[in-house]
Amino acid sequence: MSIDLQPILQNDLLTILPLEEMDFDTLYHVASDPEIWEQHPNKNRWQKEVFEVFFEGAIESKAAFKVIDRVTEAVIGSTRFYDYNQEENSILIGYTFYAKAYWGKGVNLLVKKLMLDYIFQFVTKVYFHIGAENMRSQIAISRLNAEKVDEQVVTYYGELPMHNFVYKIESRDWQKTKVKFMTA
Repeated sequence: MSIDLQPILQNDLLTILPLEEMDFDTLYHVASDPEIWEQHPNKNRWQKEVFEVFFEGAIESKAAFKVIDRVTEAVIGSTRFYDYNQEENSILIGYTFYAKAYWGKGVNLLVKKLMLDYIFQFVTKVYFHIGAENMRSQIAISRLNAEKVDEQVVTYYGELPMHNFVYKIESRDWQKTKVKFMTA
Protein backbone atom coordinates (compact mmCIF):
# COMPACT_ATOMS: atom_id res chain seq x y z
CA MET A 1 0.00 0.00 0.00
CA SER A 2 1.43 3.34 -1.06
CA ILE A 3 1.42 6.26 1.37
CA ASP A 4 0.35 9.71 0.21
CA LEU A 5 2.55 11.93 2.41
CA GLN A 6 0.58 15.07 1.52
CA PRO A 7 -3.08 14.24 1.93
CA ILE A 8 -5.68 16.91 2.64
CA LEU A 9 -6.80 16.50 6.24
CA GLN A 10 -9.49 18.46 8.05
CA ASN A 11 -11.86 18.67 10.95
CA ASP A 12 -14.42 21.32 11.92
CA LEU A 13 -11.73 23.84 12.93
CA LEU A 14 -8.65 23.19 10.80
CA THR A 15 -7.59 22.20 7.31
CA ILE A 16 -4.14 20.76 6.64
CA LEU A 17 -3.11 21.25 3.02
CA PRO A 18 0.04 20.36 1.10
CA LEU A 19 2.60 23.19 1.31
CA GLU A 20 3.37 24.79 -2.06
CA GLU A 21 6.12 27.14 -3.21
CA MET A 22 3.60 29.98 -3.57
CA ASP A 23 2.93 29.74 0.20
CA PHE A 24 6.31 31.22 1.18
CA ASP A 25 5.22 34.80 1.91
CA THR A 26 2.11 33.79 3.81
CA LEU A 27 3.95 31.22 5.91
CA TYR A 28 6.92 33.51 6.50
CA HIS A 29 4.52 36.14 7.82
CA VAL A 30 3.63 33.65 10.58
CA ALA A 31 7.22 32.44 11.06
CA SER A 32 8.79 35.90 11.29
CA ASP A 33 7.91 36.21 15.00
CA PRO A 34 11.12 35.50 16.99
CA GLU A 35 9.12 34.28 20.01
CA ILE A 36 7.88 31.26 18.04
CA TRP A 37 11.45 30.00 17.74
CA GLU A 38 12.78 30.78 21.24
CA GLN A 39 12.72 27.14 22.34
CA HIS A 40 13.25 25.48 18.96
CA PRO A 41 16.66 24.01 18.13
CA ASN A 42 17.27 26.75 15.51
CA LYS A 43 16.33 29.97 17.22
CA ASN A 44 17.02 32.07 14.11
CA ARG A 45 14.32 30.65 11.86
CA TRP A 46 12.42 33.91 12.17
CA GLN A 47 15.12 35.52 10.01
CA LYS A 48 14.08 35.47 6.36
CA GLU A 49 17.30 33.95 4.97
CA VAL A 50 17.22 31.16 7.59
CA PHE A 51 13.51 30.54 7.02
CA GLU A 52 14.14 30.32 3.27
CA VAL A 53 16.36 27.26 3.92
CA PHE A 54 13.72 25.77 6.24
CA PHE A 55 11.03 26.35 3.60
CA GLU A 56 13.19 24.89 0.82
CA GLY A 57 13.58 21.71 2.87
CA ALA A 58 9.83 21.61 3.44
CA ILE A 59 9.08 21.87 -0.27
CA GLU A 60 11.74 19.30 -1.18
CA SER A 61 10.34 16.87 1.40
CA LYS A 62 7.07 16.59 -0.55
CA ALA A 63 5.47 15.85 2.83
CA ALA A 64 5.01 19.33 4.36
CA PHE A 65 1.77 21.10 5.14
CA LYS A 66 0.30 24.47 5.88
CA VAL A 67 -2.26 24.56 8.68
CA ILE A 68 -5.32 26.73 8.06
CA ASP A 69 -7.91 28.05 10.50
CA ARG A 70 -11.22 27.13 8.82
CA VAL A 71 -13.07 30.06 10.44
CA THR A 72 -10.68 32.85 9.40
CA GLU A 73 -9.07 30.98 6.46
CA ALA A 74 -5.70 32.20 7.76
CA VAL A 75 -2.53 30.14 7.49
CA ILE A 76 -1.54 29.59 11.12
CA GLY A 77 1.48 27.30 10.88
CA SER A 78 3.15 24.31 9.33
CA THR A 79 4.11 20.71 10.03
CA ARG A 80 5.31 17.69 8.06
CA PHE A 81 5.92 13.98 7.84
CA TYR A 82 9.51 12.89 7.26
CA ASP A 83 11.96 9.98 7.33
CA TYR A 84 9.58 7.15 6.46
CA ASN A 85 11.28 3.86 7.37
CA GLN A 86 9.69 0.91 5.57
CA GLU A 87 11.68 -1.74 7.48
CA GLU A 88 10.70 -0.38 10.88
CA ASN A 89 7.23 0.60 9.63
CA SER A 90 7.68 4.08 11.11
CA ILE A 91 7.69 7.75 10.22
CA LEU A 92 8.44 11.05 11.94
CA ILE A 93 6.20 14.06 12.41
CA GLY A 94 7.81 17.41 13.09
CA TYR A 95 9.11 20.75 11.88
CA THR A 96 5.92 22.08 13.48
CA PHE A 97 5.18 25.66 14.42
CA TYR A 98 2.10 27.80 14.95
CA ALA A 99 1.33 31.50 15.26
CA LYS A 100 1.36 32.60 18.91
CA ALA A 101 -2.33 33.53 18.74
CA TYR A 102 -3.04 29.78 18.47
CA TRP A 103 -0.87 28.62 21.37
CA GLY A 104 -2.72 27.07 24.29
CA LYS A 105 -5.91 26.55 22.27
CA GLY A 106 -5.53 22.86 21.45
CA VAL A 107 -4.43 23.43 17.85
CA ASN A 108 -1.37 21.20 18.12
CA LEU A 109 -3.46 18.38 19.56
CA LEU A 110 -6.04 18.73 16.77
CA VAL A 111 -3.34 18.75 14.08
CA LYS A 112 -1.51 15.76 15.55
CA LYS A 113 -4.80 13.86 15.89
CA LEU A 114 -5.55 14.38 12.20
CA MET A 115 -2.03 13.37 11.20
CA LEU A 116 -1.84 10.34 13.50
CA ASP A 117 -5.29 9.06 12.55
CA TYR A 118 -4.22 9.24 8.92
CA ILE A 119 -0.68 7.88 9.12
CA PHE A 120 -1.52 4.97 11.44
CA GLN A 121 -3.38 3.46 8.49
CA PHE A 122 0.09 2.83 7.02
CA VAL A 123 2.66 2.60 9.85
CA THR A 124 2.77 1.18 13.36
CA LYS A 125 5.15 3.72 14.95
CA VAL A 126 5.49 7.49 14.81
CA TYR A 127 8.50 9.33 16.18
CA PHE A 128 8.97 13.00 16.99
CA HIS A 129 12.27 14.93 17.28
CA ILE A 130 11.87 17.64 19.89
CA GLY A 131 14.59 20.09 20.79
CA ALA A 132 16.11 19.36 24.19
CA GLU A 133 15.33 22.94 25.28
CA ASN A 134 11.82 23.03 23.79
CA MET A 135 9.70 22.64 26.92
CA ARG A 136 6.50 23.75 25.16
CA SER A 137 6.76 20.94 22.62
CA GLN A 138 7.82 18.39 25.25
CA ILE A 139 4.69 19.20 27.26
CA ALA A 140 2.53 19.11 24.13
CA ILE A 141 3.86 15.72 23.04
CA SER A 142 3.34 14.27 26.52
CA ARG A 143 -0.37 15.11 26.15
CA LEU A 144 -0.44 12.60 23.30
CA ASN A 145 1.06 9.99 25.64
CA ALA A 146 4.15 9.75 23.47
CA GLU A 147 7.08 8.23 25.32
CA LYS A 148 10.61 9.63 25.38
CA VAL A 149 12.77 6.82 24.01
CA ASP A 150 16.10 8.38 23.08
CA GLU A 151 18.26 11.47 22.69
CA GLN A 152 19.93 12.23 19.36
CA VAL A 153 21.92 14.89 17.66
CA VAL A 154 19.77 15.76 14.65
CA THR A 155 20.85 17.69 11.59
CA TYR A 156 17.82 19.45 10.18
CA TYR A 157 17.84 20.38 6.49
CA GLY A 158 20.53 23.02 5.90
CA GLU A 159 21.13 23.61 9.61
CA LEU A 160 23.72 22.72 12.23
CA PRO A 161 23.30 19.55 14.30
CA MET A 162 21.21 20.06 17.45
CA HIS A 163 20.48 18.00 20.57
CA ASN A 164 16.96 16.52 20.43
CA PHE A 165 14.81 14.18 22.45
CA VAL A 166 13.09 11.40 20.53
CA TYR A 167 9.51 10.53 21.43
CA LYS A 168 7.51 7.60 20.11
CA ILE A 169 3.87 6.61 19.95
CA GLU A 170 2.70 3.28 18.59
CA SER A 171 -0.58 2.67 16.84
CA ARG A 172 -2.04 0.55 19.65
CA ASP A 173 -1.17 3.25 22.21
CA TRP A 174 -2.70 5.96 20.01
CA GLN A 175 -5.98 4.05 19.85
CA LYS A 176 -6.10 3.99 23.69
CA THR A 177 -5.15 7.69 23.88
CA LYS A 178 -7.91 8.63 21.41
CA VAL A 179 -10.53 6.84 23.51
CA LYS A 180 -9.33 8.78 26.56
CA PHE A 181 -9.64 12.11 24.69
CA MET A 182 -13.14 11.28 23.48
CA THR A 183 -14.37 10.47 26.99
CA ALA A 184 -12.69 13.45 28.68
